[in-house]
Amino acid sequence: MPVGQDVTRIRVQVLEQMIARGQVWSRMADEYGVENPSPPWKSSLDGICDALDREGSTLPLLARRDEEDRLAEEVYPALPFPENQLVALAHSLIARKIIDESELADHIAEVRARLEAGG
Repeated sequence: MPVGQDVTRIRVQVLEQMIARGQVWSRMADEYGVENPSPPWKSSLDGICDALDREGSTLPLLARRDEEDRLAEEVYPALPFPENQLVALAHSLIARKIIDESELADHIAEVRARLEAGG
């Protein structure tokens, strides 16, 4: 997908399904008795964004930030920060076919299974 193409027009079902389940950190933390207000994946997200910004060829910084803002406002307005940042990045990478939606769905299922087995 060329930079500048409108990613807000691309639907990503796996992300839509995840959002429909209400999987935001505040709710999940309450459900599992976690007191840390920061999600455990936030530092990984920051690292991924830093690496993408330094590399610059996969998803240029300004394009990533512009898409993040547009997706958060137009496609995922119900999500709080930092979930909207995480979902916007996944959406952009799927739209560019850098990550595969079905592989992401498989990873989400694996994490869900581990979480439910431990809960």
